[in-house]
Order: sequence, then C-alpha cells, then structure tokens
Amino acid sequence: MAQQTSLVSAVAAGAKDVAAVAERFTAEGESRRRLHPEVVRAVLREGFARHFVPVECGGAAATFAELTPAVATVGEACAAAAWCASLAANLARMAGYLPAEGYREVWADGPDALVVGSLAPVGRARPVPGGWELSGQWPYISAVDFSDWALLCAMVPGSGDRPRAKCFAVPRAAYSVLDTWNSVGMRATGSNHLVVDAVFVPETRTFDRADLLAGRPVDSAAACHTVPLEAANGLSFTAPVLGAARGALAAWSGHVGGKVRANASRPNAPGPGRTWYALALARSSAEIDAAGLLVDRVAAVADLGAAGTAHTTTRNLRDCAVAVDTLVGAVDRLYRTAGTTGQAAGGVLERAWRDVNSASSHVALQFEPAALAYAGQRLWES
Repeated sequence: MAQQTSLVSAVAAGAKDVAAVAERFTAEGESRRRLHPEVVRAVLREGFARHFVPVECGGAAATFAELTPAVATVGEACAAAAWCASLAANLARMAGYLPAEGYREVWADGPDALVVGSLAPVGRARPVPGGWELSGQWPYISAVDFSDWALLCAMVPGSGDRPRAKCFAVPRAAYSVLDTWNSVGMRATGSNHLVVDAVFVPETRTFDRADLLAGRPVDSAAACHTVPLEAANGLSFTAPVLGAARGALAAWSGHVGGKVRANASRPNAPGPGRTWYALALARSSAEIDAAGLLVDRVAAVADLGAAGTAHTTTRNLRDCAVAVDTLVGAVDRLYRTAGTTGQAAGGVLERAWRDVNSASSHVALQFEPAALAYAGQRLWES
C-alpha cells in the first residue's frame, strides 16, 4: 500500500513539471506534428503511463480522481501533451484486461511502457494454432511514434454467424507507422496510422472487447479495471479539453487586462468597453468552472468500479458530452472577444481555440448518442 500511495502522489505532484516541459516545446511540437521527445520523457517520468498498471507489475492501479486533475494541469500548457498523457494512462488501464501472463509481458521491462491503440475493430484476425494472425491499418493512434506496445481491435468469428470484437496487444517491433496526421488542431498529438501485416498474437495477449465494455478483466481485481468502459472513457478526452479551456481563460485574462489598463487613460479610445469584457469573463469562467464540477463527478463515479450503475454510467456519458460542449462555447467566446491582437497565429489563445474544437469532434464526446443512452436508461428501458 505504501508503494501505491507514493506512485499516486507522484502523478499529481509531477503534473506541473510535465506542463512546464510541454510549454517549453509547444511550438516545436506543432511544427513537428508530434510531441517533442522531452515531453514524452516527462510524461513517463512523472508516472502517467503507470497510473493504472497493476501493482504486481510496479504500477499504481490508482484512481480517476487523481489522474483527471493532473491531466487538466498539463492541458493548461499544452492540450496535445495532456491528450497523450491521458491516453498513456488509459490505454495501459485497458491492457490490464489481458490475462495475467499477457499483461506481465507488456510490463516485463517496467511499468512505464507506453501503450497506444484503438478500440475501432478495423483490423482482420484469423485463428491459428496458439492464437491469432492479425493484420490491418488503424488510423489516429496518438503518440504512436513513441510507443512500446499497441492495443488494437479486430473482428473475429463468433458463435453462429455473429462475429465479435477482440483486442490484441502487439509489441513495437511488430507494427509500422504511416505519417498521416495533418489536423488543424491537436497537431502535436502525432495521431498517425498504425499498420500490422500478418503478425502472430498469442491467445495470452488477447481479450474480448465486450469484457472491456462491461468492466470484466480476465485476472485483475483492481477497481480501476472493473469500471465499465462507458463510465470512464469520456474522461480520457474531456480532461485535456478542460485544461486547455483553463489555459485559454488565463491567456485571455492577461491579454484583455492589459488592454483595459492601457485604455484607462483614454476613455474615448475605440473598441469595446469594460462591460463587454466583463460579460465575456463572467460567462466563460463560470462555464469552465461548471464543466470542471461535472468532470469531478464523472471521475468519482468511475472510481466506483463495478459498484456503479447503469444510471451513473449513462450519466457519465452525458456529463462528458455536455462538459465539452460547454468548454467549446466558453473558449469560442474568449477567442471572439479577444480581438485581432489576441488571435495571433501560434498564440496560446489561438492554439487553445483550435485544440478544443478539434478535440470535441472525438466520437466519445458526441452529445446525441450520449443523450440517447441516458434517456433510454431513464425513460424507455427503466
């Protein structure tokens, strides 16, 4: 228990250090379309990758309540770094669903292995003696250039004529990377394509995706491995957006505060007055705070693990979607009211505006399916 506590504390304490490194290399990350190696080293050094790793493998098997504010702290400096730090933790959590023999192989060299991946079942797998032969091409794999392992999904034969989705853990030597990432936002995530060509994966490095969705790990009993995916998945992508919105608010406040003070001695200067800025500040800061409260509740529910309910799971889906919609609206308002001088290309506010709008398009954050799931559980399925 003492080891677990020290690891958890290291994640929280190290977030500001990661943010400082990420801020230093933001411009280079944008131009390279991937994080600077120093940022990745900081993420791993401060314990993000090991946060949900089983204790027996040297990890913390820790909580969402601890991880979420740490990710948001990094996001205040760089949304792309926060995104990759969040996924480093959460993909490792998913790897904890492997049979013990499999996850021990993933972390044989230590708990800081960087696991990337995708749950989209776009690959192809056929059964062979002892396991599966996996092939395919998976898009949008963030931080793949720095990865040690990938967790990938493919459809396999199921009972009768119904195929089922299965997840496969693949080591870095078994896949290649295609440089395809050219998004206008979240540029430094390096979310390139990953390619696997007829690679053997033993059965010990596989699990059914349905077990991940339901919170049924093969061998782990840690609470972080027993939470249904839908109760926790939105946090992976919402926390970086929350951090970016807070960073945008800080940048806007500094910029606008300087303008207001400069115009104090020029009461007839052209441009918006104090009321214009006061309304933007009050509305946007309140919306960011409200979104933060929703995110805190989502993390607390995710930490219930198997003790959560269908209601709290669908509410978490709803809350993440609403929080991100709210954050996008707040950042849009800040960007709009900053004026031309606050919208310089490459500036903190301009980058945050691009990043939160880009991140909000992730499939896990869409409001309509979240609303239907929530209403279905509350109304026509209850």
